[in-house]
Amino acid sequence: MHPHGNMAAPGRARIDWVDIGKGICIILVVTVHATIGVELAAGREGWMHYVVAFARPFRMPDFFLISGLFLGLVIDRPWRRYLDRKVVHFAYFYVLWLTIQFAFKAPGMAMEGGWQAPVRIYLTAFVQPFGTLWFIYLLPIFFVVTRLVRGLPAWLVLAAAAALEFLPVHMQIVIVDEFCSRYVYFFAGYVLAERVFAFADVVRVNRALALCAILPWAAVNAWLVFTPAPEMLAPFLQTPLGNSGATGGWSELPIVSLAAGAAGVLFVVAVSALLSTVSWSGWLRWLGAHSIVVYLAFFLPMAAARVVLLKTGLIADIGTVAFLATAAGVIGPVVLYGLVQWTGRGQFLFERPGWARVEPRQVRPREAVAPAE
Repeated sequence: MHPHGNMAAPGRARIDWVDIGKGICIILVVTVHATIGVELAAGREGWMHYVVAFARPFRMPDFFLISGLFLGLVIDRPWRRYLDRKVVHFAYFYVLWLTIQFAFKAPGMAMEGGWQAPVRIYLTAFVQPFGTLWFIYLLPIFFVVTRLVRGLPAWLVLAAAAALEFLPVHMQIVIVDEFCSRYVYFFAGYVLAERVFAFADVVRVNRALALCAILPWAAVNAWLVFTPAPEMLAPFLQTPLGNSGATGGWSELPIVSLAAGAAGVLFVVAVSALLSTVSWSGWLRWLGAHSIVVYLAFFLPMAAARVVLLKTGLIADIGTVAFLATAAGVIGPVVLYGLVQWTGRGQFLFERPGWARVEPRQVRPREAVAPAE
């Protein structure tokens, strides 16, 4: 169980499925925020609620696993370069987009809690991740922790991370709670990368068998999600910090949640590997390669679509409203990115400028593993 080996030179198809997997994940992330936001504003649920609940066991686990897949290629870099690429990089975008979000949300906060409220919440966001940005706040912590423990036996770290996922850690502190719930998937992506790539290769070779396995998995996942856990086990349910589609089902129980997450991760890898064999998946591959663009900027077009659709009442079905808000959240950032590239203005929104680097940027040929950097 070692993160290196022939993984250092994966083929083109492997990179394709990684980007497709990231594309699937970012769509699911937008979906949960769009759907929950619409349902809270409308005061009722729609059919998209079931989509969000179904994906909950594997939505973030897969995102974190993919984020760790190529870490073995760069983890031994000099500390300065490592921190520049894996910490400062994400810190820049977190502070930038935190400030942008507050520019839109501060007036409402001030009306509700006085002028001190937005200042207090903004400052708190530097220790307690704000809203949709918690993923890029937590990711650098994972990178640093993994660098620090890389000398330990991989099985020991993986077992400890799994134990953290089992434990009922509910401190209402995003960093602590999410670290305990998610680190096992990130570290698994790092240390089991070779096996994940091998699994994707097997799926590509045995497409019919993989397709046959997906349906039983979907049935089991749905049963675990939508079947209420016994009342006597209710105290052990892993209740999330926010409303993210939790149903109180078997999938939210310790150990079961890890098994459901691992199975769901394999499902996304399998689907991504299958989609990498068809030409029409190019848009999803592009979306995954630019997933940070969508992640950073989806909040505004998503929220705008929600407000317009609910205020105008043009569409009565809440599920359809949530679907359209999701589409706006995915398409809006892509349009913004296109405008930035076309005009050459605003590139700092998605590309870190030179002053925000602790290591001079090196001009080098595009590498085969660039999407994972």
